[in-house]
Amino acid sequence: MKRNQNLFLVGPMGAGKTTVGKQLAEALGMAFEDSDREVQRRTGVDIPTIFEFEGEEGFRNRERAVIDDLSAQEGVVLATGGGAILDADNRRNLSSRGIVVYLYCTPEQQYDRTYRDRNRPLLQTENPLAKLESLMEQRDPLYRQTADLVVITEQRNTQSVAREVQEKLEALD
Repeated sequence: MKRNQNLFLVGPMGAGKTTVGKQLAEALGMAFEDSDREVQRRTGVDIPTIFEFEGEEGFRNRERAVIDDLSAQEGVVLATGGGAILDADNRRNLSSRGIVVYLYCTPEQQYDRTYRDRNRPLLQTENPLAKLESLMEQRDPLYRQTADLVVITEQRNTQSVAREVQEKLEALD
């Protein structure tokens, strides 16, 4: 993979985008960015607060601006939020500005990894697993349509996932 080329990680919450992204950035000698963290940095508040005052639409507008800015950089590994793929501008920018890797895991695995996390507004519901299943049904086709590569993170450690991504990137060259 060329040093000035970008790598964008998409997938559902709990798939490991941030953790794997940090490892990949270090291994590839690239900068790491996280769109959710950047939204929080720019607003000075956490994501649940943005949802509370601006709703999901307000958050998605902020997310779109951040992804536009971060994906325009060179030599970056970017972990996107799980719903970033819903926006057509995000899909277009990610596809045209780098290699998109879909980190896939089942809703059950997502639930196991996220059920205690109070910073996930979409899971603050009576049945979080049902919500994750619904989100996956809606988003999985968009992840797959946008991705250049799909890597399964189910029941795997970060190192093995990062290694597989690197091997698949080398095969693209």
